[in-house]
Amino acid sequence: MAVIEIENIARHFHVGNETIKALKKIDISIKKNEFVALMGQSGSGKSTLMNILGCLDTPTNGKYHLADKNVSLLNDNSLAEIRNKEIGFVFQSFNLLPKSTALENVMLPLIYSGFDKKERRQKALVALEKVNLSDRVNHRPNELSGGQRQRVAVARALVNNPSIILADEPTGNLDSATSEEIMALFQNIHKNGNTIIIVTHEEDIAQYAHRIIRLKDGEIESDKVNKSPKQ
Repeated sequence: MAVIEIENIARHFHVGNETIKALKKIDISIKKNEFVALMGQSGSGKSTLMNILGCLDTPTNGKYHLADKNVSLLNDNSLAEIRNKEIGFVFQSFNLLPKSTALENVMLPLIYSGFDKKERRQKALVALEKVNLSDRVNHRPNELSGGQRQRVAVARALVNNPSIILADEPTGNLDSATSEEIMALFQNIHKNGNTIIIVTHEEDIAQYAHRIIRLKDGEIESDKVNKSPKQ
């Protein structure tokens, strides 16, 4: 069953009198519990595609079905609602609130989901336990290492039980040893049933995925199964 289905997706930007075709008629189907890497150099269109997949932007043309909903037709409020429910985001720069504890950062998405404070705290504690940070719940970001901060970000992405984890260059600010730890964490999350999409330009990070989609000049250059993903 496909959790993501995009058909003839195009995204154009107008700069002065010029039209920039960031994406040109992209077709992708991603099934539940797939582990996919989106690869491409700067200007390939991967960031534009990520923004559309994450319901952060809408396509110029084409259809996007996410969990059986045609999100390419939704307004901003509806997009925000489906983002919070269906997608967990992990960013290169962690995007944590500096004055809030790890627990408070993880609780944040639950505020918009209607849970009371006790439920938010319990769910956040469970998410932090999943990323092995039960002993850091009251630490603020400046009291955590880069790897621990990214683990908090992953816990925050998991806390709403989303169908998809969308990670944008999740190891970009980490050293190689810490990057391996974070990718091992994503592997465990995948084994527990989540669909994972990682956007990266790093070949060694892409090799953890079970499928690698390469973009070039706004088009799919290749879409191949990775027969021997890194363990």
